[in-house]
Amino acid sequence: MCGRTACSLAADNLRRACAYRDRRGQHRQPEWVRQERYQPSYNKGPQSSGPVLLSRRHLHQDADSSERVLMDMRWGLVPSWFKQDNPSKLQFNTSNCRSDTMLSKSSYKGALLKGKRCVVLADGFYEWQQQQSGGKQPYFIYFPQTKDAMEKEMEGDEEWKGWRLLTMAGIFDCWEPPGGGEMLYTYTIITVDASKDVSFIHHRQVRAGKGVARMPAILDGDEAIRKWLDFAEVPTQEAVKLIQPTENIVFHPVSTFVNNIRNNTPECVARIELGAKKEVKATPSNKLMMGWLKNSQEDSPQKKENDLPKWTSQFIHSPSPKKTSASVLQQWLGKQGQPAAKKHKA
Repeated sequence: MCGRTACSLAADNLRRACAYRDRRGQHRQPEWVRQERYQPSYNKGPQSSGPVLLSRRHLHQDADSSERVLMDMRWGLVPSWFKQDNPSKLQFNTSNCRSDTMLSKSSYKGALLKGKRCVVLADGFYEWQQQQSGGKQPYFIYFPQTKDAMEKEMEGDEEWKGWRLLTMAGIFDCWEPPGGGEMLYTYTIITVDASKDVSFIHHRQVRAGKGVARMPAILDGDEAIRKWLDFAEVPTQEAVKLIQPTENIVFHPVSTFVNNIRNNTPECVARIELGAKKEVKATPSNKLMMGWLKNSQEDSPQKKENDLPKWTSQFIHSPSPKKTSASVLQQWLGKQGQPAAKKHKA
């Protein structure tokens, strides 16, 4: 399943990170629709809103279906046929949609057959591993990142070299209140049987007979994204073949700080070492960031986000209420001399 995500890029950087080539091969960035509603977050749950990609033709019938737009939608699909006056009265959970039943369940079938396919964007998503002690250890799961992705990101660069966003297949729908009013756009994330690596996180539940572990259906690469979004050129029967598990993901353990949905700071995604404390190593990226932190602490506390190094923007938005931004970044940067993440080996 997918019950919690992070998407912390600022709106302009999110748009740059979603650059693509249209049908004519022209390099483009998707246009934002209702950009003012988008709020970056390290801890998004169902019923919150989040960014998705969709074909422009869904909004403009004469548009090229290969053109994309960015839109902020609510997580948890409300079918267009729902007749009650309040979408919160929907009696079932639609935050996730199983791939094996999406063409048979009425909540999703109509929207899917009408081509209402979207790509849900995130830095990554969280999963929890049941511990023998009774607690749960959270993990952050994401695409492998280049070591120097953030160091290369400079203001004004046309090409995005920062964090590679996780791109998850979704279905959206548009609900109109029976009494009239603003249209509500909502989405669901399609899930598939988990790949071996994510199954490791769930293995205790699976062994206990609690079913097969699930994970989001991840679209790996722009060609897969193109086919999923371009409903006018790629029919449903062909598009659903893209829905399958991927092994191209990595993960690391994070603090149980993320367990509380109200916690929304960089500490949510910061790597921790299970059962051990490690000293921060003096790597080149550490020295660069530690130098900036030293200078920033000497400056006015009113330092604006625009003054921050652009290559760290996905990790810095607001200080943690329990730790300073320096301590959180020291924890994260202490791992930069090591591989970005390890895959579990049985």
